Amino acid sequence: MGYIEPAPIKDKENPFESMMSRFHIAAQALGLDDEIYNVLKSPYKQAIVSLPVTMDDGSIKVFEGYRVIHSNILGPSKGGVRYDMGVNLDEVKALAAWMTWKCAVVDIPYGGAKGGIKCNPREMSPGEIERLTRAYTQNMHEIFGPDRDIPAPDMGTGPREMAWMMDEYSRAQGMTVNAVVTGKPIVLGGSLGRTEATGRGVMISALAAMEKMKINPFNAKCAIQGFGNVGSWAGKLLEERGVSVVAISDVSGAYFNDGGINMNEAIAYRDKNNGQLEGFPGAEKINPDELLLLDVDVLIPAAKEDVITFDNAAKIKAKLIVEGANGPTSARADAILQENDVLAVPDILANAGGVTVSYFEWVQNRLGYKWTRERVNRRSDRIMKTSFNKVYEISQEYKVSLRIAAYIVAIEKVSTTYKYRGGF
Repeated sequence: MGYIEPAPIKDKENPFESMMSRFHIAAQALGLDDEIYNVLKSPYKQAIVSLPVTMDDGSIKVFEGYRVIHSNILGPSKGGVRYDMGVNLDEVKALAAWMTWKCAVVDIPYGGAKGGIKCNPREMSPGEIERLTRAYTQNMHEIFGPDRDIPAPDMGTGPREMAWMMDEYSRAQGMTVNAVVTGKPIVLGGSLGRTEATGRGVMISALAAMEKMKINPFNAKCAIQGFGNVGSWAGKLLEERGVSVVAISDVSGAYFNDGGINMNEAIAYRDKNNGQLEGFPGAEKINPDELLLLDVDVLIPAAKEDVITFDNAAKIKAKLIVEGANGPTSARADAILQENDVLAVPDILANAGGVTVSYFEWVQNRLGYKWTRERVNRRSDRIMKTSFNKVYEISQEYKVSLRIAAYIVAIEKVSTTYKYRGGF
């Protein structure tokens, strides 16, 4: 292969470079040729738009919006839209590429995309957020479409914003187009089982890995960093299957109870307490950094990126890490974890339950028919289990980490499809 060696990786790296360093290793293991390497590393389409919005006080504020389609080789592109002050083009490019690999790993006929608007939704009224969302949808009208590009919720967005996007797109089409977005309210064609889907996928991945490692769930302890939708559902579902969750954390701090934290009590407390665990009586408060280093069997980082780094990777005592968040492990930490025989189930596999059920929502919208929660769960569990086993086999065959194996599975699927389609 004639490509340039990537620059040395630093911690807290540019997320796009971090993704590319893993992509590069997997591409080398596969012996990927230059043409496909260059096609797959470059986003297919990047859109940056200016969005003038009338604020409640009558002033006009201009926001910057992005949509990056990394690939549409496997099918229409798919990916969330985040509202956050930290949104920038590099981040959106990295997340779009991650979506390509995530969809390919779980064998879903989608390419990868991501979108975002640089704003602080916590400082905006519902009316301002609605006008911003509709302006963004109008600007992306030529890009979005149930057969072209399908947005979904992400940080700072939810079913409400998806309803506005669907409505705005439908108005322009002169008919209701449910399938243009996923993560909608149930009454607008959202899928049952979507809320818990990502956490459920984390649970299935954790149990599949524990089986390979001969860890008995009924004797296992687990720590979860991040107690939002993903972390709390993963904890609740693992607890139901015998795992003792001994530590949880959120922005208010970390909470530890060696005898196990009752997940239903923790979730109920959080929901009553403005969505925070502050003052939770069922555990003692500990330093949030300590949570990652606890002597547990399973560690689930389900909060933000770059929390397992070169600085703390060697001190991690858990033998299994299951990534609920996107990019929680920095590229430099990978080698340390491998050296210490820590099995890390990567984000593009572990948290793909969400996009799997988003796909089911799109399928139901296209069919005009609703599935039961049981059918959704059964089918997503099967996809997650099959995908884990495939990645595990490849990791054994190529003698690489599960992360690199997941990239190998994804890159092989996308590159083979590209060849069959005869390139573009």
